[in-house]
Amino acid sequence: MTGPTTLRGGVDVGGTKIQAVITGRGGKVVGDARRNTPRDSDAAQVTEDIALTVTEAATSAGLRVRELVSVGVGVPGSIDPDTGTVLKAANIDGWGEPYAVGPALAARLGVPVGIGNDVTVAVEAERRLGAGRGVRSFLGVFWGTGIGGGLVVDGRQLEGRGSAGELGHVCVKPGGRRCACGLRGCVEAYAGRGSLEQRAKHESRKRKTVLFELAKRRERDTLTSGIWIRALEADDAVAHKLIDEAVAALGVAIGSAVNLLDVELVVLGGGLGERLGPKWLARLEKAAAGHTFFSPPPRYALATLGDQGGAIGASFLKPLT
Repeated sequence: MTGPTTLRGGVDVGGTKIQAVITGRGGKVVGDARRNTPRDSDAAQVTEDIALTVTEAATSAGLRVRELVSVGVGVPGSIDPDTGTVLKAANIDGWGEPYAVGPALAARLGVPVGIGNDVTVAVEAERRLGAGRGVRSFLGVFWGTGIGGGLVVDGRQLEGRGSAGELGHVCVKPGGRRCACGLRGCVEAYAGRGSLEQRAKHESRKRKTVLFELAKRRERDTLTSGIWIRALEADDAVAHKLIDEAVAALGVAIGSAVNLLDVELVVLGGGLGERLGPKWLARLEKAAAGHTFFSPPPRYALATLGDQGGAIGASFLKPLT
């Protein structure tokens, strides 16, 4: 039986949801909880919601938070892991300034806390337990509210100066659409779910789409991954147009990254990437092949750990000392 001294908490903070898990030996999930990411809230409120979600996950595992060895948190954006500070949060409304999440959360929960980039921890989980297990080199592409990327080279994650693998901000069209990061032509400006929603609003003024009708029917205030899937299944012209554009932009970015790194495998994850499934993975592979120099190209696979992958990976984070 897994004892209390082996149990760790992991949290994946996204643009729409906070997913927490409690893991035992080998990353086995023994408890979990999930809640919506608060909208139009500051970093302190998001941190409080993280604490509440961890507490709920611990309760579901039949223990108290203070019995955990540590809690790791994956947050989208630039991280200073030595201080536990999120320097620049991405795709979280209202979080505009650096915030020391690690110390604040440690004080709130009473256990050591580690902070990492959300995609970096998700890629680590896939490297250890998922689609990248046993692979020496792969590119992780996480398609959700934004576009995240992570790199495994020679069996280890490439960290750079702390932000390696930012595939979402590779330029696919010089002088193109302005990205939320402030640059122009980033792949995220064409493929991130947040950008897709803005484009859908623009398109809805010109022609009919079921996207917002589906959102209203399901009482969603954003176009979630599930809504995009349902719109595609309904053969909605706007959804098809925008997802096709997104795949084309991702193909440029992935193909270029493959040319630079010559990885063995490309792993597609994230809320939208995983929900689109094998059919769209094949389309993405074809789009990337049109920009890939090498023959044969790398293999492509869907991430295997699902919605909990990022939180599982976060549980592996080393806490602040």
